[in-house]
Amino acid sequence: MRNSKLYWILQQFDKYEQNRLRKFLQSPYFNRSEAIVALFEHLTEHINDQNEAEIEKENLWKKINPDACYDDVRFRKYCSDLFKLIEDFLSLQVYENREFNQAVNLLEAIGKRKLDRIRGSAIKNVKRLSDLTFLRSSDYYLDQFHFEKNYYELHKHDRTSKTNIEEINRNLDGFYISEKLRYYCLSLGQQKVAAHTYNIEFIEEIIEYVRNGGFENIPSIAVYYQILLMEKDGQNLEHYFTLKQLLEINGLKFPREEAESMYGFAFNYCVSKINQGDLQFQSELFDLYKDSLSKEIIIVEGELSPWDFRNISTIALRLGEYDWVASFIEKYQFYLPEAFRDNAVKYNLAQVYFYQKKYDEVKSLLQEVVFEDFSYNLNSKVMLLLTYYETDEIEPLYSLFESFRTYLNRHKDLPLSRRQLYTNLIKFTKKLTSINPGDTKILEKVKKKLNPQKI
Repeated sequence: MRNSKLYWILQQFDKYEQNRLRKFLQSPYFNRSEAIVALFEHLTEHINDQNEAEIEKENLWKKINPDACYDDVRFRKYCSDLFKLIEDFLSLQVYENREFNQAVNLLEAIGKRKLDRIRGSAIKNVKRLSDLTFLRSSDYYLDQFHFEKNYYELHKHDRTSKTNIEEINRNLDGFYISEKLRYYCLSLGQQKVAAHTYNIEFIEEIIEYVRNGGFENIPSIAVYYQILLMEKDGQNLEHYFTLKQLLEINGLKFPREEAESMYGFAFNYCVSKINQGDLQFQSELFDLYKDSLSKEIIIVEGELSPWDFRNISTIALRLGEYDWVASFIEKYQFYLPEAFRDNAVKYNLAQVYFYQKKYDEVKSLLQEVVFEDFSYNLNSKVMLLLTYYETDEIEPLYSLFESFRTYLNRHKDLPLSRRQLYTNLIKFTKKLTSINPGDTKILEKVKKKLNPQKI
């Protein structure tokens, strides 16, 4: 049973959610089988006790039906029915959190049953909920479409008055065009990292339609249209700066996950420009990070990713914002997942000390840390290598060259481009240790072989 889908899905519920699920299962409207409730109770008891022992089907059967012989077909039916009820419960939780949808569904029921006496109050409630909705993702326009559609059905018999057909179509267009542009942008982004092609029907006609104007007041269309311009014509910097302005104005008008994806396009554009040697985009990337932090867009369920934490620190240090980084680490360390927190804080403080040329503090901090994360481990090795080089500690530096090579050889899953980057770092640093600092010709020759700094 421990390896079953039923056991696994019950493990995903905390005590509070278990109680809500229990009430759902005990409701005769949803379930009339006491055996299913009993099965749920015994499984959750086993989970809550963190019992490592296997839970046998026959033993569960005896607890559910003590007076009956084990029947495998019936037992599997109990498990299947409980699993289906859990799925229904999860669906209901989503529905209960969508108050606007419930209000619109009530309008539909009123129309079908011709409950005219409560029609007016139901319409007022939908409009009230609509006015309280601040988000303007494509889902907003889909919700408004459903409302206008039901409003039309309630009033379509009044043949002399002008109907709301224009409102129905405007909201349908807002949803449809937003979603088409959104998924087209996502396909463009994916094509940069994987050799996939996508056929998006009517996309050229939609782009031309949006280009002709009229959708400036729909934030989702404005943002995604600007993203696709930036993705297709990256040399035109105006596309990026217009997108940046739109995100500053509209960033909080989208669900957090969608807003994070939108900012991700801007982040990636800045990184690509930095990697091409356009270092003005370091400031742009820093501005975007500060904006997304202030809006808490990159804080997911109260947590900040250790990798975002490091990237923010790194770009700020490159700009000489040492005090800002120290304040950032102090303030946002508590948003880091607890399992990563201590190591991430020490690594990023070590980065601050490295930029401040306080090399003893760098070595002291890095020696305290055991980096289980692959990316953090690689970057700590790079920082330690540069620290040994700057302090002329040749013996530990050469020892690190060898251990670093061994580490790279052991991790075959490292992309070839990154492997080459680290291999070149070892190669050229080793070469620099053998060059007389006064030999400017050889130093210049080595410099020409190096690629522009990459983030």
